This record gives sequence, structure tokens and C-alpha cells, in this order.
Amino acid sequence: MTLDDVRDPQLPGRLLTVERDTLLPLLRARPDADFALPTAACPGWTVRDVLAHCSSVLDRVVEHRFEKGVFSPASNDRDIAERAEWTNARVLDELERGMTEAGAVIAGREDGVYDPIALGEWVHAGDVRDALGESGAYAGEGLPHALALLARVTRGRGHLRLQADLDDVDEPLQLGEPSGTRTPARFIGDAATLVRLYTGRSVDGAPYELTGAAAGELNLFA
Repeated sequence: MTLDDVRDPQLPGRLLTVERDTLLPLLRARPDADFALPTAACPGWTVRDVLAHCSSVLDRVVEHRFEKGVFSPASNDRDIAERAEWTNARVLDELERGMTEAGAVIAGREDGVYDPIALGEWVHAGDVRDALGESGAYAGEGLPHALALLARVTRGRGHLRLQADLDDVDEPLQLGEPSGTRTPARFIGDAATLVRLYTGRSVDGAPYELTGAAAGELNLFA
């Protein structure tokens, strides 16, 4: 899988739409007790906290509210606290609205600065699936869009070059800055494990090979 220099402005919105159509029905069918389950990927946050964070981020995108310090740990905690008295259904309603409307706003930014938000939302959906014991964490129907966006984000940030030979994707995925002088790293394994490495999620017990780089170097959020 290769990536040219032309940004696809609709890609983040497609990822959000696919995730909306798969995640929301799953969540609406779960009992309220499941929303209190802890998430391994976000220590101290429950499933509900992750969802409240996701819905608040997308609400900020839709409403164009990006004050100083937004998305800092303190800001995230305030957003979650503001929704503490909401019902779970209201949190899901806000999340659904955001996943429906944010794509157009993200697409409208020609510099692509909001593109990583869609990837982050998809990854957090994986955190929720993982906490609920559902299949498809960091995979599922949105995976092709997420991998394309991951390639775009790593390239835009000048991340180290890596070729990923994925067990569950036909063509190799090229990530990072293609013009770098460092010899490209290589990953062999499944796509979900690759996503976990790039987002700082646990890969304990997952079979994979990584040469030319340490696992910590791949983490976009380190």
C-alpha cells in the first residue's frame, strides 16, 4: 500500500462513519453496568469516560471550539466531568452526532490538521471494544481507512520509515517519511498489533517481528 502526496480530505469522515455504524449499535445494546468497566489502554478511565472524551472532542470539532490548552489532560478531565451527570444514552447521542458531522469539518481544513482526530477516535473505539471483550479491537471494518490515515499521519509528522508486511492485508504498508536517510524499519505481523504499537497500546502476547527500530520509537504519542 503506497501513499502519494495528495491528501484525501474525505478519508477521516469515512473512517468516522464506518465506526459510527458499527460501534454505536453495539454500545446501545450493552447494559449500563458495562459503561463502568475500566479500560486497560486509558488507566483511570472507564468505558464511559473514554466515550465522554470522544464525544466531547468531536463536539469541539463540530462547534469549532479550540481554546488554549484544549486536549491537555486537564482539559480532557474537565470535559469528562462536565458529562458526569449525563445518562449513558445522552453521551452516545453526542458521540453519534459528532461522528456524523465532524467529517465535513475535518475535510474543510486544507492543512489536514484535524485528520489525526479521526484516527484517535477510531483507536479509542478499539480501547472500548477491548474493555468490553468484543472482537475487532483495532481492526474491523474501519481498518483499511485507519491504516491509510495512519500512513498519512506518520508521513506528515516525519516519523521514521517503516514497511509493514501485514498478515491480514495484501500489500505492504509504507509508513513514515519516505525521504529519510535512516534504513527503513520492518514490521511483520497483523494490522491490529501494528496499530497497538503506533498508539502505545499493549502488545503483550501478540506474535510479531520488528527490525530496524525499537517498539517505543513507533509510538506516535510518546
